Amino acid sequence: MDRTDIIAGVAGDLHATEKAIDTAISQATTLVQSMIAGRAALELSPVSGAVSQTKAMETVAALSTAREAIVACHAELQKDHRRMGWGVYAAGPVNKPDDWETPMGGPRGHLTRVA
Repeated sequence: MDRTDIIAGVAGDLHATEKAIDTAISQATTLVQSMIAGRAALELSPVSGAVSQTKAMETVAALSTAREAIVACHAELQKDHRRMGWGVYAAGPVNKPDDWETPMGGPRGHLTRVA
């Protein structure tokens, strides 16, 4: 296995982890929405299920913290990769910022003249 294969494997696992966390956030927020809608449909007091709903919202907050951490991991891997002189490597969605401190600008899908 050469360096490119190893890097591609790590990049693929990173992308899969980012996607899994996003999916978990989406599912957890759907759960909270379902809990609220179910309580309303059953005409229950907002006090009913308040603790369980709070726990579900704490889960969303924890997943948000996990998302921040994996994005920071991504940024550090990108820096490490460049520090080692391996150039730019992109896997997964390619619409990424050039660096993590500068937000992406401009509308998506537009080309910029570079030469």
